[in-house]
Amino acid sequence: MGFFDFLRGPDIGQGVQEFEATSGAVLLDVRTPEEYRGGHIPGSVNAPLQTLSGDKALPADRGTPLFVYCQSGARSSQASGLLARMGYTKVKNIGGMAAYKGKVER
Repeated sequence: MGFFDFLRGPDIGQGVQEFEATSGAVLLDVRTPEEYRGGHIPGSVNAPLQTLSGDKALPADRGTPLFVYCQSGARSSQASGLLARMGYTKVKNIGGMAAYKGKVER
């Protein structure tokens, strides 16, 4: 572990692995619908940050594990805070697509 490792954001690859290993979890892509259509992580649900508070894609059970990502990690950080304020108790920001090396669906 280097001195500046704290500056690094979440590891999206590890976050996707945790999502896949978590029963009943939801993978939320909080980018715009256009960005989502351009390529997204398989199994993810698009719930744009701009409309997140009223999004029908969100599970009714606020104890559902949510793994949240965007393009760079900034919007997913904002979305994670918003989801926590909305009462979701298991929210994890896994970072941004810009660092993702896995399979992408279009």
